[in-house]
Amino acid sequence: MPIPEIDPATLAQQLSGPPESRPVLLDVRFPHEHAYVAFPDSVLIPLPELDERHEELEDFRGKRVVVYCHHGVRSLDGAAYLLSRGLDAVSLRGGIDLYSRAVDPSLPRY
Repeated sequence: MPIPEIDPATLAQQLSGPPESRPVLLDVRFPHEHAYVAFPDSVLIPLPELDERHEELEDFRGKRVVVYCHHGVRSLDGAAYLLSRGLDAVSLRGGIDLYSRAVDPSLPRY
């Protein structure tokens, strides 16, 4: 089954809505990447740590989770993991890099 994805423009619309309707943003990159550029209020759990930190994911139950990484590859694995645990998850197509190019050029690229 394909992993659902969200495009940057749709995510931008959702992030501009009322706070209670915004998705949870889960960054599955490494800490040094997150320190360089990240969405405000995103949660950092590197992809290799998802399984050992699965209890933290329970806080997201009942909410839409947008999983993101640099280019949208690791986030597919992260979203697949969350879906396997029964969470409502999608991957950000193209990652934060495409979001920066398509929506918010003020975000640093690497």
